[in-house]
Amino acid sequence: MVTDVVLAQKSPDSLATRAYLTDCIQYALANQPIVRQSLIDQEIADRNIRVAQSGWLPQVNAGYNLFHYLKLPVTLIPDATTGERRPVTLGARNTSTASFSLSQNLLSRDLLLANQTADAYRTQARQVTASNKIDVVINVSKAFYDLILTQRQVEVLSEDIGRQQRSYQDATNQYQSGLVDKTDPQRAKIALNNTIAQRKQYADLVGAKYQALKQLMGYPPNGALNLVYDSLQLAQESRLDTTLLVDPRNRIEYQLLETQGRLADANVRYNRWSYLPTVAAVANYNFLYQNNVFPQLYGQAFPNSLIGLVVSLPIYQGGRRIQQTRIAELQVKRLEWDKNALTSSVDAEYAQALANYKGNLANYQALQENLLLAQDTYRVINLQYRSGIRAYLDVTVAEADLRAARLNVFSALNQLILSKLDVERALGQIRF
Repeated sequence: MVTDVVLAQKSPDSLATRAYLTDCIQYALANQPIVRQSLIDQEIADRNIRVAQSGWLPQVNAGYNLFHYLKLPVTLIPDATTGERRPVTLGARNTSTASFSLSQNLLSRDLLLANQTADAYRTQARQVTASNKIDVVINVSKAFYDLILTQRQVEVLSEDIGRQQRSYQDATNQYQSGLVDKTDPQRAKIALNNTIAQRKQYADLVGAKYQALKQLMGYPPNGALNLVYDSLQLAQESRLDTTLLVDPRNRIEYQLLETQGRLADANVRYNRWSYLPTVAAVANYNFLYQNNVFPQLYGQAFPNSLIGLVVSLPIYQGGRRIQQTRIAELQVKRLEWDKNALTSSVDAEYAQALANYKGNLANYQALQENLLLAQDTYRVINLQYRSGIRAYLDVTVAEADLRAARLNVFSALNQLILSKLDVERALGQIRF
């Protein structure tokens, strides 16, 4: 029913004219803030991955410094003849260095982790977006059906008011003709007033439920929204294959746990790699300027350069690496239990949703039959009243039964569709 949504932009102007459920869902998926935020989070995740992997590229840096010694450093130098150490002032009062450095990582566990987890982090961001979209679809669908139910209740009550106004006029005419006593028009007026009050109550709810639907869609609060539905199509869409078996792997929550499991496995490897050295190739080129006279400082340069290999190997860290590795392994085990718990939860959720659907289906079918009986009963009793066989109280009761039957059928259909949504969600049939 809502699993095959074609994503196309819907403008407020088009929805002001005609808005089916799919139109509302399309608009929500394009404009709901939580979906837009999730898409931004995807882009942020992608750029964070690029930041983490940028360490594999050569790193070029430049530096500059300028110093003026207020007092030059002194070094003890042994005398060539006596061997006695004498203090000698060394260096120039003004020094400046311009340096350029190049480094290339050859082995780093941080960069190895960045490579191995890049796809998992991108997948996780997409799955979070998909999960949010599923929530939006479910919430918009339920709000749509709830609003339609309230609108339908208003329509049914409006039709009843028209019929009750005619009944009230007929009862008044019969009373004025002396065919009945005044209790008949009084009862008709009481029933009419109650129905008008009930319609006013539902009509006020329509506006509030419109605003709730707009909020879930990310729709402008003051924008016009004209919902369109087909009762026969709704009845067809309420059908569901109750023989399907639930598979937790179809649920986005399970898929997220699997992705988290991939990241947890990578974290275990990362901690085991803490015994590996960090290796980098380096190259430096420096321009050194020295002079006791500041204006002549940059008159002559004394450049120097080097290339080399830097290796860093931690030997003993007080057992920290062992404990961190053990923590990472325990986190993997904990995720396995999270999967087991989710599997059990999905099975229970599906069983409950399916039971609700079957109960609502039986209720809907029974109320459909009741509606047919109520319509026939009202028709017969109304004819009998007009023929003087029945009292008007019987007409009032039959009319109330008919109104309740009409309202109950549509309410039952609404509950049936909502319970079908819950079953589809439990089965993992709503995907993005």
